Amino acid sequence: MRRVLVVGGTGRIGRSIAADLIEHTDATITISGRHSQQGHRVAAALGPRVKFQPLDVAADSGLEAAIAPFDVVIHCAGPFHGRDARVLEACIHQGVNYLDVSDHRSFSHKALAYRDAAIAAGTTAVINTGIFPGISNSMVRQDVERLDQPEAIHLSYVVAGSGGAGPTVMRTTFLGLQHPFEVWRQGQWQLVQPYSDRETIPFPAPYGPVNVFWFDVPEAWTLPQAFPIETVVTKFGSVPEIYNGITWALAHWLPRPWLQQQWLIEFLAQSSYFCTQVSDRFSGQGVAIRSEVTGQTAGQATTVCSTLVLPDTAVAAGYGTGSIAQLILAGELTQPGVWTVEECLPTTLFQQTLQARGVEVKQSIEQS
Repeated sequence: MRRVLVVGGTGRIGRSIAADLIEHTDATITISGRHSQQGHRVAAALGPRVKFQPLDVAADSGLEAAIAPFDVVIHCAGPFHGRDARVLEACIHQGVNYLDVSDHRSFSHKALAYRDAAIAAGTTAVINTGIFPGISNSMVRQDVERLDQPEAIHLSYVVAGSGGAGPTVMRTTFLGLQHPFEVWRQGQWQLVQPYSDRETIPFPAPYGPVNVFWFDVPEAWTLPQAFPIETVVTKFGSVPEIYNGITWALAHWLPRPWLQQQWLIEFLAQSSYFCTQVSDRFSGQGVAIRSEVTGQTAGQATTVCSTLVLPDTAVAAGYGTGSIAQLILAGELTQPGVWTVEECLPTTLFQQTLQARGVEVKQSIEQS
């Protein structure tokens, strides 16, 4: 029997991944966290194939011993801003396959530095799995593959209310407003301000036109490494629109040093989460992704556009990570090293696993 450890598995994302694995694999699953009472309660709710194991990745000196018995470890203990790569390093030392739901480029830099060590150990490690990053990266890959010469990528995301996630995701949003970040535009790296350069994007129903803004996600850095393109745009927006206004004001009016205070980030995260518990009743908690890749095919200018809409962002993240874990457990994805999703997941397997989950990515192609 294959065994999976979900680190940080008591949170909304971790629970969704565990639920996906229960449905699509026969693995036994252990969720870990710092709080035993909560952990045992979550494990019981998930069912008899799930157990709880206390583990604090920031302090536990027995990390390697804790992960050694498992076939796959899935790291969900965010936020990943400032997080070190000790879980990945321990997996490599123990020869255990690794996934994470990391969502910040600083962590991606740290993790990818272990590529050679993972190759030597025979460990398959995939970072940035989930919904965005994760499914979004594979949507871009399938669009790029339809072109002879891709030139520009435009990725847009919209989340309704809380997205079905917990305060940790809220913390990630506000942490992303702290600093300007580099983006790849016209063949060079340029600095942009977070939540700037508003653009209205036509998402599929039920969203329609939504305002989106520059937002720092790992794809902004990893996609230019994976594909020979000139420009990558990554923009994010929320509904109801009032949340965009609040986030824009925090990014542009609040003194930058204030946004670097941990107490303020925690206050904003908890306050926002409380507000979304009310607005979710009206807005829902879904997610939409729109990938648009422009370039050339047979000498003609071509635009390939893929869209995806799902009713729960946390569940969608479970699909993204769970599907890759399923492939690794089945031996269908074996690629020693540390990789981003767009580097290692073939489009055929991406489409196959999403179809098994009843998820449809719509794609259109236009030539001019």
